Amino acid sequence: MSDIALIMNALLGVLLVGALLVGWRLEQRLKALRASHQSFTEALGDLDRAAARAEQGLADLRAATDAGGQRAPSGASRSRHARRRRRTKLPRRLATPPSGSSPNASAPRERRVELRPRSRRPPPATT
Repeated sequence: MSDIALIMNALLGVLLVGALLVGWRLEQRLKALRASHQSFTEALGDLDRAAARAEQGLADLRAATDAGGQRAPSGASRSRHARRRRRTKLPRRLATPPSGSSPNASAPRERRVELRPRSRRPPPATT
């Protein structure tokens, strides 16, 4: 064999080993991509199931508000509506003691607590 043929065979062998290494690295990356794709499809399935549960919950909530004859408030009126309901839901003091209690027993005192929004003061400066 001539020197040129020997050099050409050695060069071909080096290129073949390089192609094998590139192929091996490509296979590793494809395996990682397939695993990532599988976990992504599982996550999408979980998200789809969660969205279906949320839609069902909203439908149940709408049905409950429709059955109650009330429309759910929206926007700024929601907080006014909540405060109004909270005021009307406060227990009223009983005029007479409950039946079965002794006449000397004192009725529990009702404490009225008014909730106020927090003031928006800036935090104290530290030096």
